[in-house]
Amino acid sequence: MTASSRPPIPTIDLRPWADGGPEERARIARTVDEALQTAGFLLVTGHGVDPGLRTRIREAARAFFVLPVEAKQAYEVKVGGRGWLGPGAEANGYSEGTETPPDLKESLTFATHEPFDDPVVNAEWYRPNVWPSEVPELRALCEEYLARMGELENLLLSLLGEALGLEPDFFSRHMSHPTYGFNINWYPGTEVVGDPAPGQFRIGPHTDFGTVTILDRQAGKGGLQVFTDEGGWEDAPYDPDAFTINIGDLMSRWTGDRWRSGRHRVLPPPADEPAEELMSLVYFGECTPGTIVESVPAPVGRVAHPPVDSHVYLRAQLDSITVD
Repeated sequence: MTASSRPPIPTIDLRPWADGGPEERARIARTVDEALQTAGFLLVTGHGVDPGLRTRIREAARAFFVLPVEAKQAYEVKVGGRGWLGPGAEANGYSEGTETPPDLKESLTFATHEPFDDPVVNAEWYRPNVWPSEVPELRALCEEYLARMGELENLLLSLLGEALGLEPDFFSRHMSHPTYGFNINWYPGTEVVGDPAPGQFRIGPHTDFGTVTILDRQAGKGGLQVFTDEGGWEDAPYDPDAFTINIGDLMSRWTGDRWRSGRHRVLPPPADEPAEELMSLVYFGECTPGTIVESVPAPVGRVAHPPVDSHVYLRAQLDSITVD
């Protein structure tokens, strides 16, 4: 298959990356580099994460989401907090400067579980995760899942470093104590949320803000779409065994815009399937606070952005999508 005929979002089997020889690894690295220059998305298989774990998390989380609103309000937070984001809390389209209606979703949000030594960093980026007492099984399931996500993120970051022709730890050495985020997003159907307003989505068009996002998603009519210059908005490819990977704005900036921050959206709930209900598990990879992100120079990078503090940048982006 020629480079021009490859799909914009390929599927990468990570097993030959971990165990293969130099030629196989070089082929995978080229495929990743090409894909991230176009759509900013990949699918990965061979990751070793138990599909049963993902199923059990969804079952426990759904038991929370279907509770009465009064019970969920005990855990209510704003974007960037740890707890429940209710309907109307977030509008991802705001990050593109688009005044969209709020996203049609609810989320349980979690983040880094270890405090920081610096009290200033700790005050802004750490607080204990909040685990709903109504679903006590959720904590152990999520903590196991997040351990697997940390391992997978490090493997992916080593692949990304080599895909740029750099050392394998070029990115991963900045992730020793990251402020990762983890969202469980619930997208109920119209029988719960009613008919969408004009321009309203389950998640409005946006790019992610950080380094690497690892998404476990479900397929549906009101599912994920990805934007490319060649194809416009198209349904994202789906494989129930695969994770969907996309890079965010910070990683794009880090590569001097060689790689594209993956623009995407989640369609509104379909009118002809009012009971359609989807749930996504979304791991947002981030850096250790204080990481200064400088664009990789030419000829690898294409634009020399001014250096930024990763977390000053991230906080500004999170503030931009909060619905007041």
